[in-house]
Amino acid sequence: MVLIILLVAGWALPGCSTNPATGKTQFNLMSPASEISLGISASPQFLESYGGEIPSATITQYVAALGQRLAAASERTDLPWSFSVVDSKTINAFALPGGKVFISRGLLAKLENEAQLAGVLGHEIGHVTAQHVGQQMSRGMVVQGLAIGLGIAGSKSNEQWLQTLGVGVQVGGTVYLLKYGRGQEIEADILGVRYMSRLGYDPQAQLQVMRILQQAAGNRPASLEFLSTHPLPQTRIKRLEEHLQEHYAHGKDSATYRTNAGIFRDTVRANLDKLPPPKHGQKATDKN
Repeated sequence: MVLIILLVAGWALPGCSTNPATGKTQFNLMSPASEISLGISASPQFLESYGGEIPSATITQYVAALGQRLAAASERTDLPWSFSVVDSKTINAFALPGGKVFISRGLLAKLENEAQLAGVLGHEIGHVTAQHVGQQMSRGMVVQGLAIGLGIAGSKSNEQWLQTLGVGVQVGGTVYLLKYGRGQEIEADILGVRYMSRLGYDPQAQLQVMRILQQAAGNRPASLEFLSTHPLPQTRIKRLEEHLQEHYAHGKDSATYRTNAGIFRDTVRANLDKLPPPKHGQKATDKN
């Protein structure tokens, strides 16, 4: 009963607002300035934990440029967006509040074209524009009884925000990432499709990414960290299939959608083959 009262009380706090990306009323105690500060503070730890930046300026610049174009097509163009490729063999992608987006070398190696990469980055951008981390942390604060009372949320430090739900807390050399709910994953899928299609990429590529991940999970589940932080149930795939059929199957631009497979192959796949083994994720994957 106490928990229910806290949650109900939380929705009456000033943290309620309408999100421009989703059009939904949301409970988020994290201000835009706090989001940006938190992302800047946490980024170095995430980079270090996942092997640092991939040692390829060509790949890094290519991914960053695509990410910036996608972010410019989103509802939060004012954020200091950055896009990093971490030198990890694990298969994952994640985003911090304030526009800090990461994709692993392992996931990049699984993709087949630029449209699929746009889908992955667009999905992570969707988590940021929908403010999913801020919502999760705010709810966690309410559950812990930390958000009731004036001035409590505003006085929290970056480390306290991170520790609210274990985000960015390093234990035994591993950074624990926030796990999203299925509804948030579907929301990020749909937002990702919105952003990639605005740039002319084939929305079907988003669905292709999910199927690639499903196949990878069957072959090497221990390396597919993506599924521990981004649940991929069949119902989520079904929802995306329905969304694509309803909104993108017969659009006037469907015949002009592109994948840029050749550019991706020459810029990413060819350069990945030239790199030394990744710094992170080798031991876990080599056991499979």
